[in-house]
Amino acid sequence: MALRSIGFILVPIAAAGLSIGFTWPLPKPTSTAEIYRIGSQMAGEAARAGGGSACDGIDRCDRLTGCTAPSPPAGPIAEVLPQNEKHRDYIRSLQAFQLCRQLVQLAAKPGKATIRLTSTNGPGGVASAFATIARRWNGDFLWEPASASNNVVTRFGDEARAVFGPIPDGDCAADTAKTIPLEVEGNIVDLKPNPGKAGHPLEFEHRNVDGEIVKWTSSIAQCDKPSLAGNVSYCGMNSRLNRVVKGNVEWLTFCRKSTSHLGIEPDPYWQKSNPKFARVGTIGFNRKTGEIVFFDGRKDRAEFDWSQRFVPPGGRSYSDHDGRARAEALYDPTFQVQCSACHDNKNAYVVAPHIGLARVGYRAGAHGQQAAAFSLGDHLPATSRNEQRPFRVIGSGYTGTYGAELRQARTVRDPTGNCTECHTLTTQVTGQRFAPDAVAQEPFVADPTWAQLLQVRAERMKLSEINSHRTAWALRSGPGKIHPWMLPYHGNDLSSAAPEIGSADWQKLSNCLWGAGAAECGYRPLYTACPAPGSGDGSEPANISAAVLPLPAGEIGADRLLRVSWSYLNSYGDVPQRDDVRFNMAVKTADIPQSGRAPPVSDYPDLDEAKGKNFTAIDGEIGASGTALLIRNASYFGHAKFTEPTPSTGLRKFRIDLPAQCGRRYLVRLLPKRICFDQSDAAYGEKGQLLYADIRCD
Repeated sequence: MALRSIGFILVPIAAAGLSIGFTWPLPKPTSTAEIYRIGSQMAGEAARAGGGSACDGIDRCDRLTGCTAPSPPAGPIAEVLPQNEKHRDYIRSLQAFQLCRQLVQLAAKPGKATIRLTSTNGPGGVASAFATIARRWNGDFLWEPASASNNVVTRFGDEARAVFGPIPDGDCAADTAKTIPLEVEGNIVDLKPNPGKAGHPLEFEHRNVDGEIVKWTSSIAQCDKPSLAGNVSYCGMNSRLNRVVKGNVEWLTFCRKSTSHLGIEPDPYWQKSNPKFARVGTIGFNRKTGEIVFFDGRKDRAEFDWSQRFVPPGGRSYSDHDGRARAEALYDPTFQVQCSACHDNKNAYVVAPHIGLARVGYRAGAHGQQAAAFSLGDHLPATSRNEQRPFRVIGSGYTGTYGAELRQARTVRDPTGNCTECHTLTTQVTGQRFAPDAVAQEPFVADPTWAQLLQVRAERMKLSEINSHRTAWALRSGPGKIHPWMLPYHGNDLSSAAPEIGSADWQKLSNCLWGAGAAECGYRPLYTACPAPGSGDGSEPANISAAVLPLPAGEIGADRLLRVSWSYLNSYGDVPQRDDVRFNMAVKTADIPQSGRAPPVSDYPDLDEAKGKNFTAIDGEIGASGTALLIRNASYFGHAKFTEPTPSTGLRKFRIDLPAQCGRRYLVRLLPKRICFDQSDAAYGEKGQLLYADIRCD
């Protein structure tokens, strides 16, 4: 007997838009009105093009929305971009891009009557009636995580919470927070009133490892371990770092003191007791899955105060309206700083001498007198993650902005065998700034393109600036002998007299780090793909069953209730509140064959139909997909729309109720999908699960 679908012909309602090909460079928006005009025009074009394959060949196109991100200004990647007109143009362009994304996402929200239906197997309302009943029975549990808001900041926070679980407040005043030390000529320095001078003016107190005051100075021009971050104070002091660990997930909040002129002076701002600071940033990281997220404070805000806790970007929950509003005023909605370019070594942090850990930048090693007296010890524990480990940035707003850079980034194998047996180096900042500073060599490219030549020149200038703020004491030629701070085969153990890397070996490695090498560099993509459900964790649906039940009292429009049930635990990364997996259910119907034989695979909805390829909504998350009806984004039973998941390490119960007609066979393909919160949209199970039910009412 021939298969008969629920059956309808789709007549799409066309979206208005501009001609395809709306890409940068565009006229630079010069005002808020211009930002809205350009962002809206881009959104119209993006909605018409549809994202996805329409982005092919457009390097900076966000495949989720079709909006195109602007290119960052030329020059070294810095922790904070310089405040000049070129930078201001870039920020306004980023605002237009993020507005485009918001408008496209808003237009894509499912709702009623988004298509017109023409029946192919009976009255025109068959599919619509099916969808209406199914939505009434299941709608509370049909929802995509992080879809409660189109605001850039709150959506970003909701995405992070769905992957990492509850996010702690940023708290640099906590007892667990550490103060980043400042070291000058082998001594620890702090800003205090000088009791030896009239009026006790604030001056810099220098103490040796025995705690004895060596001297007072009225200024600090250089330090032993200047920051490598970029446009922040090279020799800043008394910044605060807090680390919170929840299972496999750790959260680092950095409250950085800095000034616009990048210097340091005897001002109360720099005192340890002063909670004012310039830059706030948080990193979340799952050590098992390699997933990482970056929250950056607004750059149009001159000052923060760590005596107040910082609510996460999405608040503490979907219902935390006050927290969400405060977060929108706290975090950067433009993602103007490319955090992943520096934090790119497949770990939560890149350790350099400036951070003051015991295991790096001390001549006598982790157990020496200076390390014991001055350092943060093992506050950031050493972890080994090689280039083969998974590593993925979370946050669709961020990855949409830097998709081109994320795709192009590579890990590097040192062709000379000196540096990458233990360390992960990349074609981003760990390779182009941290590595040359670590070995005290200049960036080098053997046969540079014009763009590489300019980039190498700019990076050399930046490294020269950093080095000019380093004391002579810290150099290998000085008493400290701690720079360079990495030695072949000895790593950061500076107690030995091991030789430094040779220029010839360095040039071979540097050529690789700038993406100019070939097979000898062992290039691999730095960032790995979003894993499908079951990939890497073995999580698969279990206990799948179908039950034919009487209609609930008062229901009309169907003969029976068909209940499909299953169990599933989203165990990826071992996060009990992880909430990034949903299920799609594609349904077809046929007459029950007289033989009652089981259906062949070809009778079931195919994989594209279950994925919702060319999905068109009829009623909310229920709509047409090919010749099947598709119910999308089913969460576990009890997890109502925009509520937080309850923690679980056991299987969760799922179910979908379908309105069923007597004498019909219902064929179902159940397909799990991971909402990726990056440019890849969703990753689906390989085939899904098939089941059918015959509705016999005699």
